[in-house]
Amino acid sequence: QVTLVESGGGLVQAGGSLRLSCVASGGTFSRYAMGWFRQVAGKEREFVAAVSWRGGRTSYVETVKGRFSISRDNAKNTVYLQMNSLKPEDTAVYYCAATISTMTARAGEYGYWGQGTRVTVSS
Repeated sequence: QVTLVESGGGLVQAGGSLRLSCVASGGTFSRYAMGWFRQVAGKEREFVAAVSWRGGRTSYVETVKGRFSISRDNAKNTVYLQMNSLKPEDTAVYYCAATISTMTARAGEYGYWGQGTRVTVSS
């Protein structure tokens, strides 16, 4: 089974930047498309970004386009989420996920999930 561990969350002022990292172990990382999701207490988990097996294709939720960038380094078994121009509404716990399916925004297609890293953006 694949184990995913996120890091890089923290407290940042609106307009600032953070880079989240997700390190995978226990599987063949390059066989999985990867995604980032976020969740606020009391709300449904929301798709943020996804990247294909080799990093050639990416997708984003409309609200983060132009601000966030997902990338991966298969040699390091790591996927990143660079977050710029952060807004208070970006505050959430961010989760890394892996799927054997092709790149998708559907949470149900992801079989492996990290424990989450908290991002707080102050106004």
